[in-house]
Amino acid sequence: MSEKKLVFSLTKKDFEWDYYSGSGAGGQHRNKHRNCVRVHHPPSGARGNCQDYREKLANERTAFTRMANSPEMQKWLKLEFARKTGKLQEIEEEVDRMMNPRYIKVEVKEDGKWVEWTENDRT
Repeated sequence: MSEKKLVFSLTKKDFEWDYYSGSGAGGQHRNKHRNCVRVHHPPSGARGNCQDYREKLANERTAFTRMANSPEMQKWLKLEFARKTGKLQEIEEEVDRMMNPRYIKVEVKEDGKWVEWTENDRT
């Protein structure tokens, strides 16, 4: 069994929390209490909100789950993991290597045919 290792952690302070009164049906309780929650993670741009429940804690958990499962947060987590483990640098080096002109072929369409484009063809 492989040993798990903590690569990085996030705390509640890493997020921006906003509490507001809900809209829609619910009467006085809904309009009087600030139980609805928006959560934002600035580095990733991920957001989540919830006004499904009467309890603030339930709304916090649901908003956080929605934000954590968002595509923006998932991309950020993958990039951050790659950065912390050194894999991102390997990937960037490989991309730089593959962008070498000897690996790139550019073609343009001329007279209905695709022909190789060279620097000399620029006009």
